[in-house]
Amino acid sequence: MRIVVALGGNALLQRGQPMTAEAQVKNVRVAAAALAELARDHQIVVAHGNGPQVGLLALQGAAYAPDAPWPLDVLGAETEGMIGYLIEQELMNALPAGAQCATLLTRVEVAADDPAFQAPTKPIGPVYAKTEADDVVKAHGWAMIEEASGHLRRVVPSPLPLRILSVDAIKLLMGDGQTVICAGGGGIPVVRGTDGMMKGVEAVIDKDRTAALLAQELQADALLLLTDVAAVFRDFGSANQSAIGNTTPLELGSLDLAAGSMGPKVSSACDFVKDSGLRAGIGQLSDALAILEGRKGTLILPDPATI
Repeated sequence: MRIVVALGGNALLQRGQPMTAEAQVKNVRVAAAALAELARDHQIVVAHGNGPQVGLLALQGAAYAPDAPWPLDVLGAETEGMIGYLIEQELMNALPAGAQCATLLTRVEVAADDPAFQAPTKPIGPVYAKTEADDVVKAHGWAMIEEASGHLRRVVPSPLPLRILSVDAIKLLMGDGQTVICAGGGGIPVVRGTDGMMKGVEAVIDKDRTAALLAQELQADALLLLTDVAAVFRDFGSANQSAIGNTTPLELGSLDLAAGSMGPKVSSACDFVKDSGLRAGIGQLSDALAILEGRKGTLILPDPATI
């Protein structure tokens, strides 16, 4: 099977862990073991999130030059290279001798008039206590969202991906037997100007939406969206929460899910299933193969009426 796998940024750098190189490498090594288990019997294409990492780079840049912050498209490219290198190295260590892997910086076109630019929803960077968040807003003018009581994160625009500009290069690498790591952080967001030229924009594309688009364009057999949560839950965070196992897009349509986290995952997975008639899975990184096989996590299958 050809499988597009998207690794969540919080799966690669877990909540509460220090944002250090040591912690990042440790988590990537765990991720590589799960990916290698999949890659033994399937051809995989790996995308990944970058929310914590791009937020860290933004803070570092702001500390150096508060009045001249680096744009988010450039920070996205930096994190795509950084995380891609770490995944490639650890994946090659985990795979048998002779395996081949390539990391590709990936520009993704978005619409300049996407409504997301007027309504930021994508969390990036560290979690702040309320008093810290107030100081950050005063210093940088960032929009913030409360992820949990008293815990806030910066939010930025998350426009929909329209076109993966290097998809032909990805296909060539796959045809050569390479495991491709691409579309990191949802890809580097660019728009086409009235003069036909591309330019970067201040946004972070949701990597799950880009992964779903990539899976469609590569005619993948399955899409796996892997995170630090075991499955999609009904009533998540409440005493009555319950994990959803095998399900369909129609059944998931009634859930009220967070716009900046599980919402895009479910929407992206359902879009892929409805468009392809194939399967998509959501769940914990360490359960990747079990999710694909329907033994763990949430496996989304076509609605019977559409088969």
